[in-house]
Amino acid sequence: MPEPSRPQQRRRGRFFRGFAAFVVLCAVAGYLVVQYITAGTGAPGCEVASGKGDGVAYEFTPEQAVNAATITAVGTGRGLPERAVTIALATALQESGLRNITHGDRDSLGLFQQRPSQGWGTEKQIMDPTYAAGEFYEHLVKVSDYAELPLTVAAQRVQRSGYPEAYAKHEPDATVLAAALTGSSAATLTCEGRPEATLAAGPQGVREALVRDFGGDALDTTADEVGAAEASPAPKPTVSGRTVTVPVKGEVKGRSVRERGWQLAHWAVANASALHIQRVTYAGREWTAGNTQSEWRPTSSEGTGGAERGTGSVRILTAQ
Repeated sequence: MPEPSRPQQRRRGRFFRGFAAFVVLCAVAGYLVVQYITAGTGAPGCEVASGKGDGVAYEFTPEQAVNAATITAVGTGRGLPERAVTIALATALQESGLRNITHGDRDSLGLFQQRPSQGWGTEKQIMDPTYAAGEFYEHLVKVSDYAELPLTVAAQRVQRSGYPEAYAKHEPDATVLAAALTGSSAATLTCEGRPEATLAAGPQGVREALVRDFGGDALDTTADEVGAAEASPAPKPTVSGRTVTVPVKGEVKGRSVRERGWQLAHWAVANASALHIQRVTYAGREWTAGNTQSEWRPTSSEGTGGAERGTGSVRILTAQ
């Protein structure tokens, strides 16, 4: 049998080299896709568990956690029920994967893929998660009996999507998220808390983010001891060293002290990576940045007053 000619050998060599390069390229592309979807090494980084003890849990990234916490804060700040928050979270999960993206179908943008050309706001406004969430709720409350409708029907009446049934598949995850982030489910959200290299924050950054997301709902609604005439109607979170203390007193918009406290505590954990938060303490429980398996553990009673062990305030310790 004659041996292959040199041109044939060269062609075979080029073929195998090309095939090998193609395989490597596919592997690299796959790696980059995974990194993009999961937000990098060690993702997802956050986990929320059902408060019903049924083993249901949802894992998500720090980026998704921040956006989910903002969407929730905007909803509760408007006095809307947990069902409204669930609908909003399921919608954002479908539309953007809870990521504030700069692209979409035609001119769609942001968490809810809202379109400037359809009157949702300017591009800059829509890319602001607080604004985008507010616009979604503004339209949702105009839907008659939205809280009684199937989630996918309520969401579709706001979004007018070409895939009206798509929202339903996100309802289980959105329900667990909403329960934790509204505070109705206590000590159920944890994040790894690995600081993001591109961001820097401290106690003032945490305080500003609280006011941005919650507005008055983040603040104590009771007058301080100097009297109502001289007191601010809503004392702001205070900063001492690396610690931000957020007062939690009095029922607000139908939500109990416990619910408001756990919402603020879970919000802080969700923002741990972005704001470099090291520890969150509330109601005698403590979360410390570490990994997704970290638990809300009982705090030591040493050096801690009854108010701090109870529901009087949320304490947030930053890393710097």
